[in-house]
Amino acid sequence: MPHPGAAGIASAVAESVQYQGRKTVRHGSEQRRQQILDAAMRIVVRDGVRGVRHRAVAAEAQVPLSATTYYFKDIEDLLTDTFAQYVARSADYMATRWASTEILLREMIARGDGGAAARAQLADEVARMAVDYVMRQLQGRRDYLVAEQAFRQEALLCPRLAELVRAHEQILLHGARQLLQVIGSPQPEQDALMLTAIIEQMEYRGLLERTDTQSEAQMLAILSRFLHLVLAAG
Repeated sequence: MPHPGAAGIASAVAESVQYQGRKTVRHGSEQRRQQILDAAMRIVVRDGVRGVRHRAVAAEAQVPLSATTYYFKDIEDLLTDTFAQYVARSADYMATRWASTEILLREMIARGDGGAAARAQLADEVARMAVDYVMRQLQGRRDYLVAEQAFRQEALLCPRLAELVRAHEQILLHGARQLLQVIGSPQPEQDALMLTAIIEQMEYRGLLERTDTQSEAQMLAILSRFLHLVLAAG
């Protein structure tokens, strides 16, 4: 059975996320609040964080202006809860991915004999899995990545957003560390910091540039080199 650490950490982060806006008790009220948060996220993706204003969000959500000010006393509360929702949903998404990925990794390891050739093959397979993950992010979750970058930038000026950015980073770091432990990294903490930095940079470059076969091949070469170095030291 896979170790529950990575998925467990993601779930714990999702449960720990604190919302700042007015709490709701009725289904209809929560539905309207959700409309407002989803509308704010669409504006962040389309116009950036600075495009989020009560009037713009109300128009996007198709709700009265008074509804946005009722649930969120100011723009900071609205932005914080919008990103808090993103972090919670991201944690749930990553927990599911990690659970299935860890099963595959353990199956790969079980097929090998632990020797140098088997570790090299494992490094190549894990590198391919990492590239597939980045490509899926860029092709299927591009809007989420754009919003994440926007919130990261705004977090430099907003302590409450900075706290959520750190929580989101911990999801990725703990997951990477757990998976690196599974494949035999001798320094999973340090290697996780490097791996997540590499992947985040690849995602950022992929948002800036058109991702094609050549850039995918380059990503694979970089990740293969990194993982060969990690497992060669194991």
